[in-house]
Amino acid sequence: MILVLRALGVGDLATAVPALRGLRAGLPGRELVLAAPAWLAPLAELTGAVDRVLPTTGPHRVGWTGPPPEVAVNLHGRGPESHRALAAIRPGRLLAYRNPSAGHLDGPAWDGDEHEVRRWCRLLHAYGLAADPGDLALRRPARAGVPAGVTVLHAGGKVPAKRWPADRFAGLARALAACGHRVVLTGSADERALAARVAADAGLPPSAVLAGRTGLAELAALVADARLVISGDTGVAHLATGYGTASVVLFGPVPAAHWGPPADRPRHRVLGVPERAGPGGDPAGSGGAGTHPTLDAIGIDEVVAAVAEVERVPGAVAA
Repeated sequence: MILVLRALGVGDLATAVPALRGLRAGLPGRELVLAAPAWLAPLAELTGAVDRVLPTTGPHRVGWTGPPPEVAVNLHGRGPESHRALAAIRPGRLLAYRNPSAGHLDGPAWDGDEHEVRRWCRLLHAYGLAADPGDLALRRPARAGVPAGVTVLHAGGKVPAKRWPADRFAGLARALAACGHRVVLTGSADERALAARVAADAGLPPSAVLAGRTGLAELAALVADARLVISGDTGVAHLATGYGTASVVLFGPVPAAHWGPPADRPRHRVLGVPERAGPGGDPAGSGGAGTHPTLDAIGIDEVVAAVAEVERVPGAVAA
């Protein structure tokens, strides 16, 4: 049995798909259990690499009660907490980045200036396992009763510095609707009021507000059959990459070189890329309160122009 720790969010799981598939292919005939939040189970199934999810809310303790796994893999971070949590269940082998403070002297050195997808593929490569960073495609979910061919705007996000201003999302929604886009607004239940305010300011009907009304499987289905996705650097953007849905991603403060869609895929356009990162790989000037200046500098016209660019790419669907 293989136990993989990745107790994070939607985007984090989506960026780990190539590594999960590498583990599945390189260690065949074994059950692959993903230690992650229980609510991510629908997305884990869509990776096609995970047999089941072990509900886990963080890196400090993995609630494993069975026999020691043959292999434990730390796709959560550099340690030491996550390393120690996996070592505590006494796996036959631990695949992880080198961390002497956790007593793990095996594995490659951590690189703070590396794309998240390539980071976990490189870890597997160091242990003799193949993983293709371009293998990001997700299985298509059932339709789940959500509309197809819509333009998805996702105005929320867990990190305030990574949110584009709500009034600009409203202006963008208004401009796109005038061009014939059927705009809907997604988000969590906590972001429903934000999405409703954006919709009202844009002159959209209440039915356009899907925030808080879709589970993860429904959100995946919505993105899979969407015309376009526009969001900040958050999980919805990674779903768009996984389904090849045209997208415009608004970055700041985290560099797109660390978390953005593959640069060789023209259906995804990145705006507002910060020029540098601060000490320890954290974006310079991120602060933690309010929209980051790099993101705040993106205007509505710039996003509309980017939408036109991605919709001119062969394969893009204009409803």
